[in-house]
Amino acid sequence: MSRAELSELEKRMLALEKLHFKYAGAKEQEIRARFDVSPTHYYQQLNVLIDTDGALAYDPMLVTRLRRLRSTRRRVDASPPGGRPPPVEST
Repeated sequence: MSRAELSELEKRMLALEKLHFKYAGAKEQEIRARFDVSPTHYYQQLNVLIDTDGALAYDPMLVTRLRRLRSTRRRVDASPPGGRPPPVEST
């Protein structure tokens, strides 16, 4: 997806992803407080955002890390129960 300019909301979303939360549920509370949306909706928007060229240009290290985490989660979710996840394909 190619969109060079990020909105203020998108920049705020990426800023939140840089933070580290100490307690379970703290990030979800912060999502509700900052954005007035459910965590599910936030993560849906974030997944679209990290696929944009604008997000990658804005913060390449963060977006690359978020993409890698998403890819890892998808591999684990797709693995058979009790089985090993499929091997990582090298690019």
